[in-house]
Amino acid sequence: MSTFPRIARFRFAAELRRHLDALRAPIPLDDEILSEAQGSPLAAPIDIGGFTVGNRWCIHPMEGWDATDDGRPTETLLRRWRRFGESGAKLVWGGEAVAVLAEGRANPNQLLAGVCGIDGFVALLTAVTAAHRGRHGTVADLLVALQLTHSGRFSKPTAAGRRSRIAYHHPILDAKHGVDPHDTSCVLSDDDVERLIDAYVAAATMAAAAGFPMVDLKACHGYLVHEFLSARRRPGRFGGDFDGRTRLLRTLVERVRAECPGLIVGVRLSLFDAVPWHKVDGHGEPVPFADSTPYDCGFGVDEHDPTQMDLAEPIRLLALLRDMGVAAVNLSAGSPYTVPHIQRPAAFPPSDGYPPPEDPLVGVWRQIDACRLAKEAVPGLVLVGSGYTYLQDYAAHAAQAVVRRGWIDVVGLGRMVLSYPELPADTLAGRPLARGLVCRTFSDCTTAPRNGLRSGCYPLDAFYKRLEPEATTMKAVKAGG
Repeated sequence: MSTFPRIARFRFAAELRRHLDALRAPIPLDDEILSEAQGSPLAAPIDIGGFTVGNRWCIHPMEGWDATDDGRPTETLLRRWRRFGESGAKLVWGGEAVAVLAEGRANPNQLLAGVCGIDGFVALLTAVTAAHRGRHGTVADLLVALQLTHSGRFSKPTAAGRRSRIAYHHPILDAKHGVDPHDTSCVLSDDDVERLIDAYVAAATMAAAAGFPMVDLKACHGYLVHEFLSARRRPGRFGGDFDGRTRLLRTLVERVRAECPGLIVGVRLSLFDAVPWHKVDGHGEPVPFADSTPYDCGFGVDEHDPTQMDLAEPIRLLALLRDMGVAAVNLSAGSPYTVPHIQRPAAFPPSDGYPPPEDPLVGVWRQIDACRLAKEAVPGLVLVGSGYTYLQDYAAHAAQAVVRRGWIDVVGLGRMVLSYPELPADTLAGRPLARGLVCRTFSDCTTAPRNGLRSGCYPLDAFYKRLEPEATTMKAVKAGG
């Protein structure tokens, strides 16, 4: 259990602000959440790729473990999309991570583009738009994207286990995740990369045909396109120097924009990373890296101290993406598999994680501050921020403050909307928060898929509390059974 003060104990923003000052994590907090009628900065529209988005709330894409075995949407999955629509957020970024190739599925029940097809994509889009129209009246200012991905090193397309497809052999991650460092068959060839690019374009074409106005080319969290950004050890066109390492992402952007005219292109990017961490004697610590320095296997990582970020290359990439016509970038950090406390600050670790080594508020500040620096460095590019869920009752106080200050354009929510999808609508309407639904970062939404269970909030969503046999299995997992 976390030994850090729980957010719910702070009765007012001023109390939390004093704690943040003591942590040297100066997350800005407005004392009062303004409604749309009161002129909330979160209610202001914003242009993304020529589309007027109605407010500054965004729903992050999440990786579901509840499609059919062959990759089609199920009723449980569509329920989640309907809840995204009911949220009141006017930007639904990706909704769901959709694999472009069967080999790149992160789990055996992830959506698969080629099988899902246009009809499946229509079902997803209809679920979110119909729910939004029913609750909020209009979808004219609602922008919905579809996230396209290949899970690379973390691919697990069947229940038989992980089948990694990698950009290069990593001196730490190979051992950590069971990849034979001498196995060349798991490394994508340049021809494999070209076929992968074709698969992304085919999936984007289907998304456009289904009516999606936007796609997200996922380049975060250690998945394949993100891994290529650190592929200094890879020979050939798609590795080595900055131009080579960014070539896959840049080519994806160029091809999709050229072959799907009118489709808005976004990128979800891990702005920085860190050397992998692991659990040792009940606590988390960095994997020993002395033999791997200067550390050449990170993106946005200080090569001399890989526990720290270096934003020089990420900022350079953001400027390139802006100039190539990418309409917006959704900024995240790290990987949930290797540095969960950095990627997803939480009070309680998932079943395969480690207790937080710092007050999670420090992790929230790290992401907010990095996004602020990126926003200052790359004007003219719409940026979406992450990491706000751990702020819990004060997520909207911080969201309003950072948007008002111009530190970020749009604030995204992920885990929070699994338990409390209506938070954006409630804040904009001036309604009090439903505190019993506020995500307390128990990490069940991560523990569940790590153990082959359907994705959702088991502690707070009544639907999942009653879902069997998953609810019983979750209790056993958490009890160590």
